[in-house]
Amino acid sequence: MRVRNLGILAHVDAGKTTLTERVLFTTGATYKQGEVHDGTTVTDSDPQERSRGITIFAAAVSADWNGHRLNLIDTPGHVDFSDEVERSLRVLDGAVVVFDGVAGVEPQTESVWRAADRYGVPRIVFVNKLDRPGASLDHVVASIVDRLGAAPLVVQVPIGREDGFAGVVDLVGMRRLTWPDGVLRSEPADDAEAWAARGALEEAVAERHAAALEELGDMSETTLRAAIRDLTVAGDAVPVLCGSAYRDKGVEPLLDAVVDYLPAPGGDPGAPPAALVFKVHTARAGRVTYARIYDGTIRKGDVLWDATARRTERVARVLRLHADRHTDLDVAVAGDIVGLAGVKAARAGATLSGRDHPVLLEAPRTAEPLVSVAVEAANRADAQRLPIALAALVDEDPSLTLRTDPQTGQTLLSGLGELHLEVAVEGLRRTSGLSVRTGRPRVAHRETVVRGVTDFVFRHVKQDGGAGQFAHVVLTVAPAADGFSFGSTVTGGRVPAEYVRAVEAGCRDALVLGEHPVTGLAVTLTDGATHVKDSSETAFRTAGRLGLRAALAACELALLEPVAEVTVTAPGDAIGGVLGDLAARRGQVTGTTERTVTAVVPLAALFGYATALRSRTSGRATFTSRPAGYRPA
Repeated sequence: MRVRNLGILAHVDAGKTTLTERVLFTTGATYKQGEVHDGTTVTDSDPQERSRGITIFAAAVSADWNGHRLNLIDTPGHVDFSDEVERSLRVLDGAVVVFDGVAGVEPQTESVWRAADRYGVPRIVFVNKLDRPGASLDHVVASIVDRLGAAPLVVQVPIGREDGFAGVVDLVGMRRLTWPDGVLRSEPADDAEAWAARGALEEAVAERHAAALEELGDMSETTLRAAIRDLTVAGDAVPVLCGSAYRDKGVEPLLDAVVDYLPAPGGDPGAPPAALVFKVHTARAGRVTYARIYDGTIRKGDVLWDATARRTERVARVLRLHADRHTDLDVAVAGDIVGLAGVKAARAGATLSGRDHPVLLEAPRTAEPLVSVAVEAANRADAQRLPIALAALVDEDPSLTLRTDPQTGQTLLSGLGELHLEVAVEGLRRTSGLSVRTGRPRVAHRETVVRGVTDFVFRHVKQDGGAGQFAHVVLTVAPAADGFSFGSTVTGGRVPAEYVRAVEAGCRDALVLGEHPVTGLAVTLTDGATHVKDSSETAFRTAGRLGLRAALAACELALLEPVAEVTVTAPGDAIGGVLGDLAARRGQVTGTTERTVTAVVPLAALFGYATALRSRTSGRATFTSRPAGYRPA
């Protein structure tokens, strides 16, 4: 069976999960439509997702449509769970990006769009909620051009507006598609308005596709469809479809577009196995490892090599994924997205391959934690079990980290936002049965170099009766735009190349040893000396670590705090109060309209902002946020 691996991406509340439910029902994968507001959806199966009414965890499901198996991942739309989106995109071949027909491009839509760009994932756009007051396909298309810089190909136009939305005109097949009584009806589209829209589509395609240009003015459906697919797969354009998922309008043609325009997975089933782990989930039935198979075949009982952890793993079962329910498979082949039971230690980002043919696939990047809370057992009986439960929590979610505060001895759980940590701790309590207390959330500060030092001399000498250690280094530290860079200007072999690499490793160690990680600096090894017996890589790594810490003590440093870009939508008469409140939170306003305010606000000042905003505006305002880097505290 032919396969499509795709994700559903969107800003929170754009209708992703509702669309996923309609896809499952339309394809026959479910017999009843689930509803987000009723807590009955298939993909939002976690109790927290159902109680909060949002998607928190990426859920994989499978469905069949027109001879194709669709492996579909419903991803979260909230910024605090963007790491789930990132890991899903790494293993997908295509995506459907859902836009709210009223709001158009929203902050998290832009974030997931840029992530899809990084991984080269072809996309289809579905403009949802066209039955809502104020919905406009033209407005959404314009925002895609202006804010995303994409080339939209409008392949459908709506029939009717807002409450009168009845269906769509398929401009490729020139058919009027309506859903009276929930059943698709297809009729020829012969009106002048539809043909004008078809002409505009042909011109947009011909501008970017040579074969289509040759038929401009008399373009066949076959040529047009093939050209749209070519442009989509190449990332040169995005087809735009529309509808209302909640009203069951537009789902079938969207499924046809997925088959027609998104690429099939590659890979060789006869090659040695190679699979990338993108998610780990521990349920009552045990640990399930979600993996995308890029090459080869995996069967029950196979022994695979985890190149990341450098250990073997035995596959006890191969599972077809259907959110929190699974069915056993005899075999999975290249292109499949499956669950593997029995894999004990592989984490998200690990590569599983044949023992005799080890490979290492590129892992998805993991976002750096921004917020921390202290976690402790509420009673002595739970104190011994808490570290084990926390380790299992971090095993499932790589965007969570654990560390011990060197000053207080507290265990700190760090994540991507206040909601992220709240969900993690609530899940910890529910799954482990532990009684847990948490402290007040704290942001993760950094330090940066404002004024550096030149030719800072550090000598590491250690004699304790056995083999000694000797390393002499001279370091120059200078401010840099971002991150950390290391270089060497040592000549004449005064410091051998392997020792230079050891100094760099030691300097990297030093960046995370203080109260706050250090960033924004360039370190240069300008000179050094060795001892014929006592010099070693260990000695020079130690010299790099201790030397840079000493050099940083002589530098002028500045404290940095994480900031977020916040967009507040409120009635016009409430905008003044919103502006005043943002100013009190040290926010810098970057844009305003009659109903929206955009500002850059310190992340620490946003704790509890949702409640405060609702109170200040009597529940009439909403806001979205996304990380915007660091700035001086």
